[in-house]
Amino acid sequence: MDLPETPRSGLPLRSRLAAASPWPRKRIVGEAVLALVLCAIAGLLHTTETGSPARGAALALVVAVLSLGRRALPATVLTVASALAATVVGTFPLLICAAWSAGSRIKRPVHASAAFAGGLVLHLVLAVTTSADDELGLSLPMTAVLAGSPFLVLAVVPGLASRYRAQRRDLLAALQRHNAQLVREQAMVARQARLLERQRIAQDMHDSLGHQLALIAVHTGALEVDPDLGDRQREGVGILREASRSAMRELREAVGILRDGVEAPAPGSEDDTGPTTARVAASVDRLVASSRAAGAQVELHRSGTERPLAPAADHAVYRIAQEGLTNAHKHAPGAPITVALRYEPDSLVVEVANGPVPAGAPAGPPAISGGQGLTGLQERARLVGGMVHTGPTPDGGFRLAGVLPYGDGGRRPGPDGATSVAAGDDFRRQTGGGSAGDGGADIERADPQKEFAAIMSSRKNVTLGCALTAVVLVVGAGALLVWGVGKLIDEVEKGVIPASVYESATVGDAEADLRAKFPEGGSLLTDGVEKDGPPLPEDAVCEHFVDDEADIVYRFCFRDGKLVSKESYPHRI
Repeated sequence: MDLPETPRSGLPLRSRLAAASPWPRKRIVGEAVLALVLCAIAGLLHTTETGSPARGAALALVVAVLSLGRRALPATVLTVASALAATVVGTFPLLICAAWSAGSRIKRPVHASAAFAGGLVLHLVLAVTTSADDELGLSLPMTAVLAGSPFLVLAVVPGLASRYRAQRRDLLAALQRHNAQLVREQAMVARQARLLERQRIAQDMHDSLGHQLALIAVHTGALEVDPDLGDRQREGVGILREASRSAMRELREAVGILRDGVEAPAPGSEDDTGPTTARVAASVDRLVASSRAAGAQVELHRSGTERPLAPAADHAVYRIAQEGLTNAHKHAPGAPITVALRYEPDSLVVEVANGPVPAGAPAGPPAISGGQGLTGLQERARLVGGMVHTGPTPDGGFRLAGVLPYGDGGRRPGPDGATSVAAGDDFRRQTGGGSAGDGGADIERADPQKEFAAIMSSRKNVTLGCALTAVVLVVGAGALLVWGVGKLIDEVEKGVIPASVYESATVGDAEADLRAKFPEGGSLLTDGVEKDGPPLPEDAVCEHFVDDEADIVYRFCFRDGKLVSKESYPHRI
């Protein structure tokens, strides 16, 4: 019956005791102090009762062993403690502790009921057997009641309370595990939905953009070998062909990331389309060179001591410069462009500024813009702890500047070496899960802490209910006390008269006149006071009252409607 749910039931006793529970230091100290207190109480009381220190020390040792073993052998300790409590007065504290441990550690209700029932029967048998030698002469039912009542109060009640506490703790733990499992499953479903959406986007990009870029590459390749073109035109066509090939490579990398959820190939790796371009701050020179080859007036300025950046920030520098050059080419053809990289003490400032469009410059084709480039740059900079500023310049041009911090840029390394965004970052704008007005699908994520707090609020409700019950009991008891005191005062007033009433009464006065001065009804205060006074007159009806200030009894005797005698004598309480 001891620990029936554990698979260690076949192990030796010492192994079971050692494997009962891994105790921290506070628990070890607490158990040691509890064992000392229990054995001291039992030993001192038993020594006082028997007058034998040896027997008291032996009992203290037994109690200490039982106290330390009650967690590993709850049913056994409960049974032994029940037997000791029936014969030794000082072992009742041990019975309380044993019942508390048994109530929480015996898991199956049948086994727990059997343990407590067996302890009760053993306690009653030993109590009845012991009382047979006493001289009190109590009956068997009375002895059973007197012995069983302390057991029910000191053993069954603590056992039930401990069992309720353990079951509630297990229930809350199960709810917390279940909630965590639901959160994990919800995260898996959301991740699966994101992967499916990414695969759909990747397929659309591959089918549409890939086809168009391939056509551009083929046609520019054919134009490049056309003998009717001059060297200047052939050079421009070559630039277009190389740009289309670079766009194709970047498209394939983006499609691969969206489809497979893997990182892009490392800089310098090669595939069937040629070497990939490292999109970092060091590659800004290549962007500037490409723009110059296209006929744009671009200047590059670097200042400060070059310092390393986090990978995400380094990539953001490249994207800011790329977006600034692209916007300048589209919206201000022919305008001079200045690209600046300034390494400040705490951050890197990347700036792309173009002047106004020169007068008489040929207008380019209509600019096609999705309106998301600058928004994406701002999000990139925010995720690494930086910021992006855009706006017109005083001379009529346009300026795009980004400030990016050095180091990890607000990201924290994860346990596997990956970087994670700070807790304050909000990804809903990337996943389309922002407000309802942006058309995105917001995935609700359960907060296990909030849900667990909601579960624990039931405990507060129980506490509030207990407090209200206590208030009701206190108020009821107070009202009952006030009512009782009022009734007591009324009862006393019915038997009390002032001395002036007695002094004003004269033998021969009418009974009706005197009774009008007496209080109505009888009083328990005057019960039996007639025995302390002189003999009562024959054939007379007497009334007794007590003085309201002194301990004096006043007696009035009536016959035939007249006062025939009045007496006063001390009131013996």
